[in-house]
Amino acid sequence: MNQLELSEQEIIRRQSLEQMRQMGIDPYPAALYPVDAHSAEIKENFSDSEDAPRQVCVAGRIMGRRIMGKASFMELQDADGRIQVYISRDDLCPTDNKDMYNVVFKKLLDIGDFVGVRGYVFRTQTGEISIHAQELTVLGKSLRPLPIVKVKDGVTYDAFDDPELRYRRRYVDLVVNDGVKDIFIKRTRVYNSMRSYFNSHGYMEVETPILQSIPGGAAARPFITHHNALDIPLYLRIADELYLKRLIVGGFDGVYEFSKNFRNEGMDRTHNPEFTCMEIYVAYKDYNWMMDFTERMLEKICLDVNGTTEVKVGDNTISFKAPYPRVTMRQAILEHTGFDIEGKSEDELRHAAREMGIDVDETMGKGKLIDEIFGEKCEGLYIQPTFITDYPIEMSPLTKRHRDNSELTERFELMVNGKELANAYSELNDPIDQYERFVEQMRLAEKGDDEAMIIDKDFIRALEYGMPPTSGMGIGMDRLVMLMTGQTTIQEVLLFPQMRPEKTVQRDKPEAYAAIGVPQEWVAPLQKAGFTTVGQLAGANPGKLFQDLCGINKKFKLELKNPTPDQIKEWIAAVEK
Repeated sequence: MNQLELSEQEIIRRQSLEQMRQMGIDPYPAALYPVDAHSAEIKENFSDSEDAPRQVCVAGRIMGRRIMGKASFMELQDADGRIQVYISRDDLCPTDNKDMYNVVFKKLLDIGDFVGVRGYVFRTQTGEISIHAQELTVLGKSLRPLPIVKVKDGVTYDAFDDPELRYRRRYVDLVVNDGVKDIFIKRTRVYNSMRSYFNSHGYMEVETPILQSIPGGAAARPFITHHNALDIPLYLRIADELYLKRLIVGGFDGVYEFSKNFRNEGMDRTHNPEFTCMEIYVAYKDYNWMMDFTERMLEKICLDVNGTTEVKVGDNTISFKAPYPRVTMRQAILEHTGFDIEGKSEDELRHAAREMGIDVDETMGKGKLIDEIFGEKCEGLYIQPTFITDYPIEMSPLTKRHRDNSELTERFELMVNGKELANAYSELNDPIDQYERFVEQMRLAEKGDDEAMIIDKDFIRALEYGMPPTSGMGIGMDRLVMLMTGQTTIQEVLLFPQMRPEKTVQRDKPEAYAAIGVPQEWVAPLQKAGFTTVGQLAGANPGKLFQDLCGINKKFKLELKNPTPDQIKEWIAAVEK
C-alpha cells in the first residue's frame, strides 16, 4: 500500500510495528496465550477478604490509557466487558532494562491493540477492582485507529452511530458501541429456546437443499445461478417448505429447519435479500393446533430471552403472554375498510382497491389484490400479537381448503407490531387439488406475476404416494429477534446485512498523468493533494499546488526533487488545452 493513501495515525502505527520487530518483539505471535479469566467473572468473584490475591491471565484490546510517569492505568476490553489494569514500571520490568514499559507500553502500543496481562486482582484506593500487571505480552497490533466514543455525565461524544458505517464495519460497531453485542447474544438465545421447545416435543431438526432446480414453497422472485457440470439453471431457495413436506411423506412425525432463504427483492427496514426462516411441519395436526403451539412457543421464548413476557419496541409495549386473538381475513378488512371481500370478483376487488387509493395493476389476481388491500389498510394496525385466519383460496396455493367454506383456506398469519411474523397452514395433501392450484399459479405467471409459483412435479409425485394430515408453520427469525430485542430495523439484528457497494474515489492511471507531462513519481503526491483525475487540474492555482506538493514531499519524507512552479503551470496548461 502506498503510504500516501494512509492517514497520519496509520503511518505512525506502522512505524511502531516496525520498531517492535526491530526490538525482537513479534507483534503477531503464533503461540497459544493461556487465558484463564475474564473481566466480568473477575469482578463478580472478587473478595476483599481473601488471604492471598488471585493470580489471573487475561487478554483483550486496549481501550484506554492514563500514563503517569512510573505507573499507568490501562483499560482492557475482552469478550465479557472491561477491566482496569494497573501497570508499574518496576513491577513490569524488575531488571535494569525498562524498555517494556518506557518504550513498548508508553510509545509503541496504541488503543485497539491486543495484549495479554498476567498479574493479580486487587481493589484500588478509589474502590475499583483491577489487575496489577506483572507481565505484558503483545498479541496483535492494530494498524487502524478505532473511533473513540466518550461518555461524560451521561452524554456521549464522538459516537460511532452512522448506520451506513456501523453495518458495513460491524467489527468496529461491536467493539466500540455498548449493547450491540447483547443483541446478537439474545439472537442466539432465541434460537436455542425455540430449538429446545421443538426438541422437547420430539421433533427433529433437518437440513434441505439451498440450491434448488425449482424455487418452490413461497411466492417470491428467486436468485438464479448456473450449474456448469449439469448445464442447468439453479435457484437459491426462497423457502424449504416442499422439501420438509416430502419428509412428512417419508414417515417423520415432525421436522423443522432453520433455513437461510434468498429472495431477489428490495431492501427496507424489515427486508433483507438473505434472511433466516424457521419452518416446522407436524403430522396429524391442523392450523388450530398450530395456533396454540405457536403462542405457547413465543411466550416461552420471550421469557427465556428477556425474563418477562413483555417487550418494548419503539413506543409500543408488546405482550407475548398467550393466548392471542383470532380474527378472520374477511373480518379484518371489513372492520378497517368497510369493504366485504366475500363473493367479490377479481374486477370488483381491483376497483375497490383503487377506490381505497391502493396501487394495483392488471397482472394481479384475486389473491394478490386481497393481499394488497390487507397490507395497506389493516396489517399495520395489529400491534399486539393477533392471528389473522381463513385466507381466500387464491392467496394460499399450498393450503387445505377450509372445512366449512371451500372458498377459504385453513391458514393463519401472526401479526405483531404491524408486521407478519409467522405464517401457517393446514397443509394441502390432496395431490389433484395441489396440481390444479399450481396450474392457476402458472396462469398468473403468464399474466406477468413474477412471484407466482412454478409447478414442482416431483412434489406432486410425492403427494401421490400419500401425505398424512399435516400442519406447517414458518416464522421469520430476523423479525422475531427484532421483536425480542426491541429493534425497529432488520439491519440491527443481522451481523452483516446486505449493503450497496462502497463508493470509491475515481483515480486516473499514471499513464493519463504522463500524457500531460507529470513524472510517475509525482502521480501519488498529486492524488494525495486531491487531484485524483487529470481533469481536476483544470483551473487549479499553480502557486498553491506548488506549495502543497512541496509540503507533501517534506511531510512524508519522499525525498523527491520538487517540481518548479513553471512545470506545474505546464501541467495545468496541458489539461486546459
